[in-house]
Amino acid sequence: MQLAWLTPRAVLAAAWPEKAYSTKGFDEALNDLFGASNPTESKDVTIKAPDIAENGAVVPVTIESAVAGTDNIAILVKGNPTPLVANFKFDGAQPFASTRIRMGKTDNVIGVAHAGGKLYMAEKQVKVTIGGCGG
Repeated sequence: MQLAWLTPRAVLAAAWPEKAYSTKGFDEALNDLFGASNPTESKDVTIKAPDIAENGAVVPVTIESAVAGTDNIAILVKGNPTPLVANFKFDGAQPFASTRIRMGKTDNVIGVAHAGGKLYMAEKQVKVTIGGCGG
C-alpha cells in the first residue's frame, strides 16, 4: 500500500488564482478570477472600512454579502499596483470576510460577490494619509 500526502501548500497551490493576483488592471483581475467583469452595484453587498486610514499598510476591511448563493467574495483596490487584494471562497458558509489590506493611496475599496454566475459589488472610499504599498 502506498500512502500519498498532500500538504496544505500543495492543496492551496492548485486553487491559487496566481494570474488574477498579478494582473495590473481591475477588469482583467475580475476576468482572471471569475471569467467575467462589469459587476452590478448591489445593496446586498456591504463594506465596512474606515473613512480615513492613517497607515495604508494596515487598513481594516469587512465585506459581507446577502446575495443568495454567494460562493466567492473578492476585495479590490483599483489604484494599487495589483488591484486584487484578497479572495475568499465559501461553500455553504455565511459569506463574510474581515481582514486588513494594504492601500498605496486614497482610493475606493471594492467588494465583489460572485453568485449564480453573476458579479455584484459595493465600494467605499478610504482616505489614506501614509501609503502602504511602498509609495
